[in-house]
Amino acid sequence: MKSGATLGKWLDMPLGGSKATWRRFWKDSALAYLFLLPAIVILGTFSFYPVIKAFIMSLYEWKALSPEHTYIGLANYQELFRGFFDFSKDHEFRRAVWNTLVYIAGTVPIEIGLALGIALLLNRKLRFRSMYRLAFFTPYVTTVVAVAIIWRWIYDENYGLLKQILGWFHIASPKWLLDPHWSMFTIIVVAIWKSLGYTTVIYLAGLQNVDKELMNAAKVDGATSSQAFRHVTWPLLSPTTFFVAITSLIGAFKVFTEIFVLYGGEPGKGRSALTIVYFIVEQARDRYDLGFASAAGYVLFLMVIAVTLVQLWYAKRHVHYD
Repeated sequence: MKSGATLGKWLDMPLGGSKATWRRFWKDSALAYLFLLPAIVILGTFSFYPVIKAFIMSLYEWKALSPEHTYIGLANYQELFRGFFDFSKDHEFRRAVWNTLVYIAGTVPIEIGLALGIALLLNRKLRFRSMYRLAFFTPYVTTVVAVAIIWRWIYDENYGLLKQILGWFHIASPKWLLDPHWSMFTIIVVAIWKSLGYTTVIYLAGLQNVDKELMNAAKVDGATSSQAFRHVTWPLLSPTTFFVAITSLIGAFKVFTEIFVLYGGEPGKGRSALTIVYFIVEQARDRYDLGFASAAGYVLFLMVIAVTLVQLWYAKRHVHYD
């Protein structure tokens, strides 16, 4: 009864109570649950059920065009990890993981650094400041497909804008989308250009909350601008940086649309642009192996959870909200 009462207190429900208590509870709470019902139905249908169904599918040899599905347990996961750690041959999943990590390392820290620098500039009293803010934020509200199409033209090896600009300086233009050495670089540039405005706006909001009295006190104490930023502004921006870092990392793990549009749906032109999500899509779309694709999806899910937990652990020690 004690454990039931404790659980009831935690859930704010009268576990172990009388029928009258239960009736009073539902009478007081029925309207609240009625308002929650649409959200519960939508989340259950489009979020929770697909997550559970994908895990079940990962335990089967589940071919899209086959009516029969064979239970194979953890065989799909074993195949993924066997290929990942078998360095005697080039496994697609290992390449996808490596490319995704390269993409994360090339986008998240650079985007955060650039966004912070731009936010500091736009936080000053400048002429046409609103216009500058609009210019930086416009790419973010533009659809990913439209942005990728524009950059596909910029990168074109025959008529692209980059080729024309480099030609003015008599510099030979690489085949940006065909040369495997430039594949991840081209995607990273597009991603940063697309999301830089959003991160900048978040930092601008954070800078608005920096107490000006603390900055004035630092100046009175003789602190230079760099010292005031290091010891006052940057620590007060730690919650903003934490939020930006965790959302950017999760978004970077899911990169797909930019690659699909830039490469016309064919990263097989060199496999140098293959990422985890693209690998999952290929397994399901091209090879009809839904079980193997679901297993890869759950591996990605566990990777995101692990990175998020590390960030939360770090945040407890280095992120200050007061």
